[in-house]
Amino acid sequence: MIRSLLSTAASRFDTAVGGALLLRRSRPKGSQPDPEALGHAARMEALALLRSIYDLPEHYELGFFQTPAPITPSITRVRPMGGPEPGTVLDLTWPSRFEPIAADVRERYLSHEANATAAARLFLHAGPARPAAILIHGYRCGQYRLEERLWPVQWLYDRGLDVALFVLPFHAVRSHESSPRFPGSDPRVTNEGFRQTVLDLRALVSFLRARGSEAVGVMGMSLGGYSTSLLSTVDDHVAFAVPIIPLASIADVARAAGRFVGSPEEQRRQYEELDAVHRVVSPFARPSRIPSDQVLVLAASEDKITPVDHARRLAAHFNAPLETFHGGHLLQFGRADAFRAVGRMLGRLGLLSRR
Repeated sequence: MIRSLLSTAASRFDTAVGGALLLRRSRPKGSQPDPEALGHAARMEALALLRSIYDLPEHYELGFFQTPAPITPSITRVRPMGGPEPGTVLDLTWPSRFEPIAADVRERYLSHEANATAAARLFLHAGPARPAAILIHGYRCGQYRLEERLWPVQWLYDRGLDVALFVLPFHAVRSHESSPRFPGSDPRVTNEGFRQTVLDLRALVSFLRARGSEAVGVMGMSLGGYSTSLLSTVDDHVAFAVPIIPLASIADVARAAGRFVGSPEEQRRQYEELDAVHRVVSPFARPSRIPSDQVLVLAASEDKITPVDHARRLAAHFNAPLETFHGGHLLQFGRADAFRAVGRMLGRLGLLSRR
């Protein structure tokens, strides 16, 4: 009875506030007219132009994603790490040497100076490096104080993992704006944002491996779950992947938010065209580069923002198990059970030093 009431509350909360939290419309000053204000014919013409930039055969090779150069981050000591095992908390920043593919969006994209610096907060054990988990936040999140409460950082640390909180492009310390530009209503910014996400994540994975971590995996919530899934189709060095309440399709979320106009047939065509524009950065565009037994997908049964079908499709693509917990996207009442499943997978992989 209590579980049913909690699940209902979580579902209603998702419905009430979810539209403001994912793919929120944001039009920075000086940008081009909002494509969502266009009619069907104009939308189809604009989307066809974007397909000519991104939906090209050569872009489905891994060369579409930049290969990161080794990084030497600037390091700031934050505080000692609490708990029974000594350690330290460090903030890392490094140049994100990203170059957009779309020439007509390059100047606007790169003019956002804060986004040119990648960032992560590390929770490191004293002594030799341990296996590491990179945690990727959701849309409109990424503030370190918030993420330390949303993620079981101490729980992972106490089980022997080094932990990193990664900041997505145009979020938190990488933005001076209240509403992130990525992802947004301009598909070019969304695609370029995912390319930059992969670049910066690969740089962090390589850095952690170079400092001695024998295995580096990724976990991500919502937009971070999409990023986790995408990285897992690009980088051979990811040791495990856990997409949590993941987004799986930009076009699906746009459709659920009522972003298409016109007759049902016109809306269907707009959906298909937008899906094709984003296909190049879709987790479904390439096979997984991680063995299926090193992937676990977690979903909330009453999620109304990225419903269970998103997680189910990703689990099928990765041929990986799907664990469902009660609660919603925002009020994740049963999340402790889900993370116990994560602990079991990491233990089976031999990555935990203590129970």
